[in-house]
Amino acid sequence: MKSGESIIPARTEDLIRQSAKICSPVYSMFLDEKQCSEAEGILLNYPYVVYKFWGGYNDAQRKILCVYSLSGCGYLDELYSEGLTEEIPMKCLTFLYRKSDTLTHRDFLGSLMALRLKRETIGDILISEGKAQVFATDTASELICSTVGKIGRTGVKIYDDMPFDTVRIQEFETISGTVASLRADSVISLALRISREKSAQLIKNTGIQINCETVFSVKHEMKCKDVFSVKGYGKFILDEFSGISKKGRLHIAVKKYK
Repeated sequence: MKSGESIIPARTEDLIRQSAKICSPVYSMFLDEKQCSEAEGILLNYPYVVYKFWGGYNDAQRKILCVYSLSGCGYLDELYSEGLTEEIPMKCLTFLYRKSDTLTHRDFLGSLMALRLKRETIGDILISEGKAQVFATDTASELICSTVGKIGRTGVKIYDDMPFDTVRIQEFETISGTVASLRADSVISLALRISREKSAQLIKNTGIQINCETVFSVKHEMKCKDVFSVKGYGKFILDEFSGISKKGRLHIAVKKYK
């Protein structure tokens, strides 16, 4: 495999082969949004494969892929197809702590990664007042429940049998300004607060993700509501175009995911 080439297509095809061999559903680890898109691109080439992505709730960002290949396995009835997600090997872990303590997504992820868990074993992490809910594979859940008593310096109690009821509230930092055009190098320059020259070099060298597609062209024309991410800088959305200045520059607002 070439350097930088995604392993998701190969892993997806492996899942299809495994399912056909054992005539049973098989499951991936947690995939991010880009990986889900890559996997679905492969799955669409296999009309005899039933599949579902599930992260524990409808708007999950990180999901496990369930694959059931019908090749040589007979008919999969509709009822069973609808129930594929019920057997996905994941748990919703509920962390309770004092409401006076403030914990962040980074605090939880850092503590869990300190257990030497792979990132792909952890799904979404949702935070509310005095409570967090974390989706994790069954194996990771066992380790977390048996070893974690604190997140950072805050004591926590962990339950694996409480229903999921945390509402995701996405927070943003708004970055406003003017750009010469909606070309990728101009928008990235504003979003990252770097020069247009540095922005262009960054795009050419490492690429950026726009709506789950990798872009290396500085001339790529962006549109309102495009979601983009830059490695090492975070995730953004081109939120608003609000007019043209007297000098012909475009007023835009970019929101950075916190």
